[in-house]
Amino acid sequence: MIWNLVNYGSWIVSAALVLWMLRDWYQTDTTHSEAQLTSSREGEIEAMSEKHKI
Repeated sequence: MIWNLVNYGSWIVSAALVLWMLRDWYQTDTTHSEAQLTSSREGEIEAMSEKHKI
């Protein structure tokens, strides 16, 4: 009996996470342009590859 509840609970959590990711994807896609998202990603890659000498 308890394993059935755990099983159903895990499916509910999984479905909630998928819905949350889809909502976040849609919200990000409608809020920001593709050029803005691409440029911010390229800037992140460049920032990670820079090495500074102190």
